[in-house]
Amino acid sequence: MNNKWILVALLASPTVFAESLVQWSDFSVTALYGDNFEVDPAEQTTITLETAGGWKYGDWFAFQDFIYFNDAPSDSNHVNYGEYGTRFSASKIFDSKIGFGPLTDLSLALQYEQGSAAASTMLYGIGSDWAVPGFSYLNVNVYQRTELSNSAGERGASDGWQLTPAWRIDFGDTGIVFDGFIDWVFSPSEDSYEPMLHINPQLKYDLGAVINGKSGQFYVGVEYDYWKNKYGIPNGIPGLEVDQSVFSLLIKYHL
Repeated sequence: MNNKWILVALLASPTVFAESLVQWSDFSVTALYGDNFEVDPAEQTTITLETAGGWKYGDWFAFQDFIYFNDAPSDSNHVNYGEYGTRFSASKIFDSKIGFGPLTDLSLALQYEQGSAAASTMLYGIGSDWAVPGFSYLNVNVYQRTELSNSAGERGASDGWQLTPAWRIDFGDTGIVFDGFIDWVFSPSEDSYEPMLHINPQLKYDLGAVINGKSGQFYVGVEYDYWKNKYGIPNGIPGLEVDQSVFSLLIKYHL
C-alpha cells in the first residue's frame, strides 16, 4: 500500500474511534484576577484551561491552572496545578438506568491531582448524579484520597476522604449562570493536616449572546473562593492566616 494512504489511515483511525466514543465535549479558557489571597502572595492572575465531556461509558472533567503572583520575584512568581478526572457510569455501561427518585446514575469516580507545589494525589470513589428542579446538573462524588508523593515544599500531602458536589444553575433566558464546586477534605491520615473546606462558585453573564448573538460562548463575571484551612494548614500559626475569602473578576471563552 502507498505510504501516503497508510499515513492517512493512521491519522483518520483515531478520529473515527473518537467519534464513536465521545458523545459531547467542551473546551474553555478562563482568565481571573483577584487580590487578598492567603498563604500565597495576595495578588494573583490565573489562566485556566478546562475540558469536560461525555463518552460512551461515562464522562470526564479536567482543568489546568497557571497561577501568576503579580508582586513576587521573577524566579518564584508562578505555579501550576491541575486535576484530571473521569467517571464510569453504571447506567451507560449496563445500558439501563441505575437509580431511583432524584438519583439518576451511579459511577466509579477517578481523579488525579498534581501541581508544581502540590502533592500528587490519586482519588477514587463513587459518583452520583441527581435531578433537582432548577439545576442544569448536580453531581456528588465521594472519594478516598491516596497520597502519591510527599516531597519537601509540597502542600496538601495526606491520605483521607473527600466529598465534592458540583452544580450548574441557568436562570432562564437571562444569560446568568451560577455554577461551581465544593471540596470538603476530612478524616486526614496526617496529624499535621487539618480537614479543609474549599467553596468555589462562579456567577457569570453570557455577554457573547448580546454582542455577537452566540450564546454559551463568551462569559464575564466573578468567582468567589472560600477556603478554610487552606492546603490543610492548621489555624494558630503566628503571622499566617489560613482561612481565605476572596473575589476574582473573570472572563471565560468556550472554543
